[in-house]
Amino acid sequence: MPKAHPLRRIKIDADAVLKGLSATFDGMYSTKGRPSIPPERLLKSLLLIALFSVRSDRQFCEMLDYNILFRWFLDMNLDEASFDASTFSKNRERLLKYDVAHQFFAAVVERARQQGVLSDEHFTVDSTLIEAWASLKSFQPKDRADREPPDDPGNTSVDFRGQRRSNETHQSTTDPESRLLRKGPGKEAKLCFAGHALMDNRHGLCTDLLVTASVGVTEPQAAAQMLDRQQINAGTLGADKGYYTRDFVAGLRQRGIKPHIAMKDHRISGLDRRTTRHAGYAISQRQRIEEIFGWAKTIGGLRKTRFRGVARTQQFAHLVAAAYNLLRLARLQCV
Repeated sequence: MPKAHPLRRIKIDADAVLKGLSATFDGMYSTKGRPSIPPERLLKSLLLIALFSVRSDRQFCEMLDYNILFRWFLDMNLDEASFDASTFSKNRERLLKYDVAHQFFAAVVERARQQGVLSDEHFTVDSTLIEAWASLKSFQPKDRADREPPDDPGNTSVDFRGQRRSNETHQSTTDPESRLLRKGPGKEAKLCFAGHALMDNRHGLCTDLLVTASVGVTEPQAAAQMLDRQQINAGTLGADKGYYTRDFVAGLRQRGIKPHIAMKDHRISGLDRRTTRHAGYAISQRQRIEEIFGWAKTIGGLRKTRFRGVARTQQFAHLVAAAYNLLRLARLQCV
């Protein structure tokens, strides 16, 4: 294994973060019964799935039988038996119950702060759409119980011609928490969730991540929730035109944050030339946060969630963001 391989640095940081979560792991598992797969090994396996774009748990377990690099990262012997794919399914509910993915992500962010690579003053916020694990065929009327059953329930033929479908009258039978939304004019409507990210402008680290329904929570509302959670009350916040609202700009001013938001044609109080004339405003408009979404979707597998519901998608998103931050830290330490 090359000495400069980023996985070496990632393993050091991941082991240090997992060691700090030992108390949580001790409360999750009983001392009775058969020994289970260590939660540290499961979480590190999920990191590998994100880092190496493994498409499923089952494929990862097959790769673990012959991939020496994976076994080294998980501290497994060469002759040690791989675990079954059902281990992930059984333990994900336990990890979700104790909010381990969020704690792990927050611990990675705190480790970056301790290493001095995280800014506490300059941030960027943005959002993206995450496709739900549901097809448009599953988007059925909510009063479908009064309708006749289909001829072939396993592969129904659905004719949407002439129907007006909306989230008020229709709902997905596969994932009821997903919502129908189009990204913009001329784009097709999809069942999806919304992913909101808060980025540190110094080195492009993801400091917070929030998954919500794509309809019902606006971008400014999600941004305000992340700012409150991170207790950010100073510095600057860059954002695109989707955040250019009077209430959001006023809320940033009340927090003591300078709104570096892309402006529309109309003017609102709190954002004028006194802010936009500075060089820092232009820097905030570079939108490096798209790099986080690009990596999470193309490498981390977050373009289309593999799970149903907001909570499980949020858990997966936290692990993907933690993998991105660990990889970013490894690259920064090599500079």
